[in-house]
Amino acid sequence: MSGLEDLQKKVRKLQSRAGNAKMELHDLAEDLPVNWTEIKAVAEKTFDVFAELDAARKELATLENPA
Repeated sequence: MSGLEDLQKKVRKLQSRAGNAKMELHDLAEDLPVNWTEIKAVAEKTFDVFAELDAARKELATLENPA
């Protein structure tokens, strides 16, 4: 597999993880004030996966469209 294919696969996996994290945060918000103490941990996890996804997308765009 090439570096481009590996990165595309990584982006797809991160998209899935980001979707799951988003739903977890959404579900937590819907159940408030139950489990309010988990807000920070769930939000940080969601932030981290979206930051990783953003970085991977930018790297992929650079490989797909070299200047």
